[in-house]
Amino acid sequence: MGTRTRIVDTALALFNGQGYGAVTTAALAGACGIAEGNLWYHFKTRQALLDAIGERFRGAIEARLALRPTGDPVADYAALLAAIMAEFRAFRFLYRDQQAYAAHDTVVRANAPRWIEMTFDQIEAHLAALVDAGLLDWPRERLRDLAINATIILRYGLEHYRELGEPTEAGAGAVRRTLLRHLTLFEHRLDPGAAKRLHAAIEAMDDTAMAA
Repeated sequence: MGTRTRIVDTALALFNGQGYGAVTTAALAGACGIAEGNLWYHFKTRQALLDAIGERFRGAIEARLALRPTGDPVADYAALLAAIMAEFRAFRFLYRDQQAYAAHDTVVRANAPRWIEMTFDQIEAHLAALVDAGLLDWPRERLRDLAINATIILRYGLEHYRELGEPTEAGAGAVRRTLLRHLTLFEHRLDPGAAKRLHAAIEAMDDTAMAA
């Protein structure tokens, strides 16, 4: 593993665990086992480091956006939620500490509107598959609104818990609670068996691992 990759990996772990604003460059260099000057050699500014994380985030999001319904709509939606959970836990601070980083993250700022629109499309496609299979009783013309509301809960769930002062670190269960909360939008219109399967899939997900 090269030094640059090690710095990004370590920064992600520290930002996720302690919060972006709480990690100094001296602490980051120490955790990497390098001099602070060597850190600045690889990343001239803190923004450059944040943008490198943003590039990794771009890859994770675009891989997740490729997930489309393929057969069993409940299993497909559960797989999508698992991918979202992996995205949340690997890039927890990007979803949780938005006030601290958003003004400085070039990659996320440039791509967020497109990613959000594509997430609307993705979730709508999965919900439509549930409707087509007779597992979700929802008007087709209102699926877009449901997809948008689901995305809002998923996208800002960790920030919401942070603002309430609730724990959001790895293992606190905030990611799992966010996924379960989005289900409250439509589980009352789901086939009971489908709702039970989705709940079971979410409950079985590991909220402590940091790797996507």
